Amino acid sequence: MSGPPVQSVLRALVLLKELNRQRHTTVDQLHRVSGLPKPTIMRLLGTLSTAGLVAKGERGLGYRITSQVAALSSGFHGGPLVAEAGRAWAADLTRRLKWPAAIAVPDQGRVVISVSTMADSAVSPFHATVGVSFSMVTRAIGRAYLAFCPEEERRILLRLLAASPEAEDNPPNLERVVQGMIAMVRRQGYAQRDPKVEPRNSNTVAVPIMLGESVAGTLGLSYFRSVVSHAALTEELVPALCEASRQITASMERLQQGQTQEA
Repeated sequence: MSGPPVQSVLRALVLLKELNRQRHTTVDQLHRVSGLPKPTIMRLLGTLSTAGLVAKGERGLGYRITSQVAALSSGFHGGPLVAEAGRAWAADLTRRLKWPAAIAVPDQGRVVISVSTMADSAVSPFHATVGVSFSMVTRAIGRAYLAFCPEEERRILLRLLAASPEAEDNPPNLERVVQGMIAMVRRQGYAQRDPKVEPRNSNTVAVPIMLGESVAGTLGLSYFRSVVSHAALTEELVPALCEASRQITASMERLQQGQTQEA
């Protein structure tokens, strides 16, 4: 290192990391986490906003990252991009169907919720789940990823699962269990939670969000089993999810085109 670090850059990175952890982050939250004075936080947010990395949240609630953070890493796997492209479509699903929607992205052999409409649903089976990780073997939003990702990526994920200490990730006869799950999910065209895992009074249905030949993330809806019949699932929820997934893919493609033109 040729000299002391630039403190303003370090502060901006602290804020950017915290913004990346949740859907919306307020100045008060950033102040509590970083310990920075609020006027400093506002100046840094203004700078990050000018750079296109941060934007005001929906309905003016706090701040959020934008897809432009993709430019910060050559190893970018699509998480912020699919979150920005899908946020409005997830909200629309909850507005129309009432059930909470979530978008998940891969993270070290699991999937992590990057967008959730739990707060917008009066009938949500869960509390907030943004940042929570879930199994690719037993959970719908993870199964939809594992079942539709490219074969080479799946082989890598299976090795990660085989090394996991988590029971849901690494059950006995892992490969046989995964192959059976994949066959079922592909046959149905959608994934559901393993009925043997908790909570058993609710369920989640999920579909992949494709980007080219890869899966950028998954989109799911959670509901109470006693309320949603199989007919309602296949005739209402699944078609709505599939259409929203297609629209999110189109939105991601438009965002990528915009990034290419700006570059």
